[in-house]
Parts: sequence; C-alpha cells; structure tokens
Amino acid sequence: MADSFIRPAQRHSTRLEIKRSEFICQAAPTCGVAAANAFIEQVRRQYSDARHHCWCYVAGPPDDYNQWNCSDDGEPRGTAGKPMLNVLMHSGLGEVTVVVTRYFGGIKLGAGGLVRAYSQAVQQCLEQLPTETRVLTKPYELLAPHSLTGALELLIQQLDIEVLDRQWLELLQIRVNLSARQVTSLRERLGPYPSVTLKAV
Repeated sequence: MADSFIRPAQRHSTRLEIKRSEFICQAAPTCGVAAANAFIEQVRRQYSDARHHCWCYVAGPPDDYNQWNCSDDGEPRGTAGKPMLNVLMHSGLGEVTVVVTRYFGGIKLGAGGLVRAYSQAVQQCLEQLPTETRVLTKPYELLAPHSLTGALELLIQQLDIEVLDRQWLELLQIRVNLSARQVTSLRERLGPYPSVTLKAV
C-alpha cells in the first residue's frame, strides 16, 4: 500500500444539463465509510425534492477495495453507480465520496445515455476538484534515557515529526505519528543512540 495519495482538499460541486435533465455532482473528502454515508445523507437533505441521488465512494486509500461502494439509487441497474465508481477508480483519488443528484427533464435518456451522463458529470466535477496530498501515518513510541531529551527533540524538529504526547517517567516516552519515509529516516538517525527504542503502538 502506498504511503501517500491524492484526495479532495474541500467539497466541490458542478452542474451538467443533458436533454433538459439536470445533473448536480458533488464531491467531498470523506475519511471512512461512516463519513461517506453521512455526506450522502447530507446531499439527500439538501436536494430532498430530487428523485435520484446516485453515489459512489472510495472511503480510504485508493487501493483499499474494502472501502469502495456505489448505488444507482432507483436508476436502471448498472446505469449510474458503477459507471460513476469506474471514473472514480481511474482518477487515483482516495478518501472521496461523489453524489450525483438528478432532476428529470421529461426526456428519457435510455440506459446508454444515463451511463454517459453520470460518467460525464463525475468527470467534469473531478477535473475541477481542488486536491491535496494525504500522507498515511502510524503511531510509534520513542523510549529513551532523559539525558537524550535534547538530541531527540532536535531529530523530531529536523524530520518534521508530529508529536502526540510526551511523558517523563522512568524513561522519556514520546508518542509520535510517522510516515513510512519518516520511520526509515528516524531509524537511520538513531544509529548513534543504541539506548533509544522505536516501536509501533
């Protein structure tokens, strides 16, 4: 699994009209399935008079297939959710949920027309979506003699490490969040200090 990926930086919305039907596509950063479902429900309430709120999400890293899902929400089977998810999968984005709200304009689009419309709505939204890099981290604990406090604090500052907690007990205990790259760098820099222990928690 990659230690970083691209995700939405903020919520974004676009509109597309096809044969008088209006497709409102909204994408948002959502970390986890619960957040994805909460965003879908929020959009349902926002456009409560619309008949269809088709959705898809990649609620974790792009390669975590267990956090992929989609729904046609009343459209003919396979004409909305799966085409939308297909566009999302090929975007390489993670922690993202997309909802397309449709207001029917009186002209039927047919199965092929719906697939193209929902796919196009998502493509248009993703093309304009502001993004950011999400670096995956895990919690670790540093255990060291108190005499090495200064040396460790300097390493933490130089490697731009996020500190979660510090405790001065029998040993100095520092809980930190580290990316895979930071773990490698920190282990290398701790070479001269064999009395320091770095362990995942």
